[in-house]
Amino acid sequence: MQFLQAVPRFLFFTGKGGVGKTSIACATAVQLAAQGKQVLLVSTDPASNVGQVFGIEIGNRVVAIPAVAGLSALEIDPQAAAQAYRDRIVGPVRGVLPDAVVRGIEEQLSGACTTEIAAFDEFTALLTESELTRPFEHIVFDTAPTGHTIRLLQLPGAWSGFLEAGKGDASCLGPLAGLEKQRTQYKAAVEALADSLRTRLILVARAQQATLREVARTHGELAAIGLSQQYLVINGVLPQQEATSDPLAQAIYQREQQALAHIPEVLAALPRDTLPLKPFNLVGLAALRQLLTTGQVVDATAEAPALPDFAGQSLASLVDTIAADGHGLVMLMGKGGVGKTTLAAAIAVELAQRGLPVHLTTSDPAAHLAETLEGSLANLAVSRIDPHEVTERYRQQVLQTKGAQLDAAGRALLEEDLRSPCTEEIAVFQAFSRIIREAGKKFVVMDTAPTGHTLLLLDATGAYHREVSRQMGDKGLHFTTPMMQLQDPKQTKVLIVTLAETTPVLEAAHLQDDLRRAGIEPWAWLINNCVAVTHTRSPLLQQRARNEIREIDAVATRYTQRYAVVPLQQHEPVGVDRLLQLAQGQNQTQETV
Repeated sequence: MQFLQAVPRFLFFTGKGGVGKTSIACATAVQLAAQGKQVLLVSTDPASNVGQVFGIEIGNRVVAIPAVAGLSALEIDPQAAAQAYRDRIVGPVRGVLPDAVVRGIEEQLSGACTTEIAAFDEFTALLTESELTRPFEHIVFDTAPTGHTIRLLQLPGAWSGFLEAGKGDASCLGPLAGLEKQRTQYKAAVEALADSLRTRLILVARAQQATLREVARTHGELAAIGLSQQYLVINGVLPQQEATSDPLAQAIYQREQQALAHIPEVLAALPRDTLPLKPFNLVGLAALRQLLTTGQVVDATAEAPALPDFAGQSLASLVDTIAADGHGLVMLMGKGGVGKTTLAAAIAVELAQRGLPVHLTTSDPAAHLAETLEGSLANLAVSRIDPHEVTERYRQQVLQTKGAQLDAAGRALLEEDLRSPCTEEIAVFQAFSRIIREAGKKFVVMDTAPTGHTLLLLDATGAYHREVSRQMGDKGLHFTTPMMQLQDPKQTKVLIVTLAETTPVLEAAHLQDDLRRAGIEPWAWLINNCVAVTHTRSPLLQQRARNEIREIDAVATRYTQRYAVVPLQQHEPVGVDRLLQLAQGQNQTQETV
């Protein structure tokens, strides 16, 4: 493996959600530890599953992995980091300032901006020499999905410039408290990221055209902020021998080879490694030790798996039930890479095909709905909540309203206020709120960002709800907040999307728990790209199918009473016609009684 030659101290694994970053990062850490190195494995993903891969509880502290000498792990938990950050700020004033003032500070610190700043604070500490990092020869970062990772890696420079200019504002006074003391740490972090002798970035991708285009964009954006030492790993490529006697395997193989033959030029110039698709779930130490090998362990003599009867509730009939309401909000949530964009587009085009007005939108920084649709359709409007675009629009709106009555000095202060990193949180939340209000008159189908980022958005929604409720008090006024709309099953249907694999199912179950704590009850689960209902003859795919059956049973018996199993498609579901075919019953499904 080229990316494992002359390994520097810091390794970053990044890429679109679901491409295998966590598995490859974990396998790399295990291999380095096996060479006698002291290794720290760190997850900066808000939806981290490193603990699930090793089968132990990790959390927001350095924990030794018992089965691997020399390996320790740490999950930067954004929520735990934010709580510790709040405690550091509020603790000294509790009991000193009036309770009402303390409550106001706590509310100011309850949003997603505080959560991101706190996680960033912990992240940069790991890039500098400290008591925590000194024992480790290598620090391996399993980063969040692409959009969030770019944002996180841009923060050291952004915050350093922000502090250097001495800017600050009332809206983020609480979150920014104490950052001035970290100036030296942030400068050291920026230097470490830009030093090719200390830092290597590994872009992880699948052999898919859309994923490779996304990775090419990531390459350019990260190179622009100084991360020039980049390698490429193409993960999960179907071996040629599997394509000889099975139409599905042959179609997948040809599709992947076509994507690799037309790989973007900027990626073709990078050092590249290719990892074959494995027949097993990448959970546990034995699986991790096999991941970075090119050989396969497939039992070609095993009988095809005995499939349960999945005939019953279909994706099409789920859409029938949704369509019967005439309007409403349909939100697809889940781990990155499970196919939320494709299924959201399929549901939206089917509703539009029935003559119903539909607004299909996404809050995923890395989503590209236009590439999935490859065309237009009557009754269907498409949009994306672009953080940069909505933030600039929000800035201009505030300057034209609040700024119109200010003198030159006051307007200059307001412009500084609007350049604060917390402004984006407000702007994205307002855009999210505007779109979901449309669901009273039409269907709004939302393809959300990967789990952790979506929960941060819901956190902002909850903070807004609490603030409105507090201000209304006993005035007796009627009001409806976005959180109230999300909690109302008559207005909102949340569909949790997963794959029939151990880690995605566990991740989906954790998401369901988080939603329920927020008073939001998921309506259905969609198990996507399922091999078990395709009747494949490929030995490798059959072995994967046997593993899937266990996970489908877990979904049906433990987590939900309404679900659909969507088969892996022979042809990539891109374009309106294929999306309609996907939504109109080419998948076998079942609903438990």
